[in-house]
Amino acid sequence: MSRSIACALLLTTAIACCSFWVLQAEETPRFRVATFQSEVTLPLGDLLYSEPLATVEHPLLAKGIVLDDGGKRYVLCAVDWCTMHNSTHLMFQSKLAAAAGGEVAHVAVQCVHQHTAPSFDGSAEELLKKQKNPPQHRNLKSLEEITDRLADAVTKSLDALEPFDCVGLGQAKVDRVASIRRVITPEGKLLTRWSACKDPELRAMPEGNIDPMLKTITLARGEKPLVRMHYYATHPQTYYRDGRASYDFPGMARQRLQEEEGVFQIYFTGCSGDVTAGKYNDGTPEAREELAQRLFAGMKASVASTRLSPVEQLQWRTVPVQFTARTDADRDSEESRSVLENPEGDPDARSQAAGRIACFERLKQPIELSALGIGPARIVHLPGEPMIEFQHFAQGLLPGGFVAVAGYGIGTPGYVCTERAFEEGGYEPSASAVVPQSEEVVKTAIRQLLAVE
Repeated sequence: MSRSIACALLLTTAIACCSFWVLQAEETPRFRVATFQSEVTLPLGDLLYSEPLATVEHPLLAKGIVLDDGGKRYVLCAVDWCTMHNSTHLMFQSKLAAAAGGEVAHVAVQCVHQHTAPSFDGSAEELLKKQKNPPQHRNLKSLEEITDRLADAVTKSLDALEPFDCVGLGQAKVDRVASIRRVITPEGKLLTRWSACKDPELRAMPEGNIDPMLKTITLARGEKPLVRMHYYATHPQTYYRDGRASYDFPGMARQRLQEEEGVFQIYFTGCSGDVTAGKYNDGTPEAREELAQRLFAGMKASVASTRLSPVEQLQWRTVPVQFTARTDADRDSEESRSVLENPEGDPDARSQAAGRIACFERLKQPIELSALGIGPARIVHLPGEPMIEFQHFAQGLLPGGFVAVAGYGIGTPGYVCTERAFEEGGYEPSASAVVPQSEEVVKTAIRQLLAVE
């Protein structure tokens, strides 16, 4: 073989090898996603809120995704629990981060907020355990076991990380589900329309200032949907603390769509501190089924409206927020400690005092808010029970954009109200653990999360 032919062959081989490696690099997926699910129902007999779990109508689920951008991993998780406070929320975050191989700051854990589900504050439980003649309290061993199972589900999901290159955005109006809880009469009187309302006059009053749109974010490979995340703002319950575990009408709609589509579905509750289904729910099983069907129809319509676009980047932002704890009325720390430490005191009062003390201590440190950008979509994660005003505010910062909001992260602040709500009075401000000025603090953080000056 001549020297020139040998050189030509070597050059051809080198070009072919280079072409192969370029092709391999181009085929390496930039973004990947894995879905995970784990049951988070407490054992029978464990306390849900103040009542023990007597029966399981629906298994409570934690459903989420792990996102991988080739450098970092992010976790979004929606849990069929009412609330999780203080060390309990941190336990969920920490175990999910470790299981996913990510950072705690890159994990968003939000409760769906059904009231036929646990409320858990590990910090308060530790305080109760130390007391003489302690009231009945929650089983911390159950919490460890539930979070361990969830972490294991996340670890196993990493074996199924698969590439996605498109994000789909859809939205649709939900008919006759949400209504405002704080009803103002023509005379200016404030009335409360609870999640289950039997008063025909209250039910006849207008829906009020809600967000009627359900938003859906779909992650897809080409045109194949891999996971859908739904965001809608209403208190998600029809029944109250009757000893049953149930994922209620949002879970019913979510699971029906998953069975019909064969696509993993996750549901997040938006800013619904002052929004309920009370106008359309009289507390009967028939009303719950109707709500589930209407929400299901809204989800299907939102999916049908979905339009796909390429994903160019993932962007995660965090902003620390320093809330100021209330010290008025029964929220004085020393008074609460006196109630807690009275071995002959009312058990419920002592449990509530432990919760107030735990939240007061947690509020001495900032709470981190986060937002995720997936292509043109923005998802804002908020703590506590934020009023619908915060959702309207976030969406108004990016007119023409696509902003989904999930409330019910760490429950420490309680209700996150507007200053006007404090002036009007009513239930929500009375159940808030933070001062009225928190409205501007949270709105400033939302501006930063959405990069809007």
